[in-house]
Amino acid sequence: MAEYILETKGLGISFGGLKAAQDVNVRIKKNQIYGLIGPNGAGKTTIFNLLTGVYKPTTGTFYLDGEELKGLSQDKINHKGIARTFQNIRLFNNMTVVRNVMVGLHNQPEYNCTVFETLLRLPRHFKVEKAMRERAKELLRIFDLEQERNNLACNLPYGKQRKLEIARALATNPKLLLLDEPAAGMNPHETEDLVKTIRFIRDNFDMTILLIEHDMKFVAGLCDEITVLNFGTVLAEGDTKTALNDPEVIKAYIGG
Repeated sequence: MAEYILETKGLGISFGGLKAAQDVNVRIKKNQIYGLIGPNGAGKTTIFNLLTGVYKPTTGTFYLDGEELKGLSQDKINHKGIARTFQNIRLFNNMTVVRNVMVGLHNQPEYNCTVFETLLRLPRHFKVEKAMRERAKELLRIFDLEQERNNLACNLPYGKQRKLEIARALATNPKLLLLDEPAAGMNPHETEDLVKTIRFIRDNFDMTILLIEHDMKFVAGLCDEITVLNFGTVLAEGDTKTALNDPEVIKAYIGG
């Protein structure tokens, strides 16, 4: 097994003459909760888009558990074991809560049905459908959403929509979970609850988590290590407390 679950080497991308990210080297150990932080426009979401196949790197590469994933499609990268949530929640609003999670299960081989089995409604179709629903309910239970399972996703309050998006990502059975500003828009109680949930996921799903977040209290209380980006390059990295107290990091956040 590779020493690092995620390793980027010289990762970067340019849009025309603009270098949105350049020479980004990140190494994350298995089961870490790792933070990617920086001021607005620092390139954080760009890195997430590179790691999930939304963008193709123009320089460098990256590895998941020792396997190079550069150039693969979003679908293949997800199958390899990287799942994400988004800064702006992207749920299937007109589907039920449980159906949203079941969508995430479709990339698992044990839940596959042939078109023939589905169209003719053969016994395997119903068996798989039942198994998917039970697994989805298990995931919803973790997030205290099981009682909401038959409600439309759009009718959930904001904090629960965030949790549902994480549950759907977990349904793809990832090795690495990317959370893009998971605490955005949450009140203090919801944020505290989210911290407990993320730790639970790490400890009970054998999961490694990489998150983007602007709430420095949230980052300081949760992340083992961080990388700080500024203008698309690495400004600081290492254990969270040391990196957050780096004079260059403070300068980047509050100005000269």
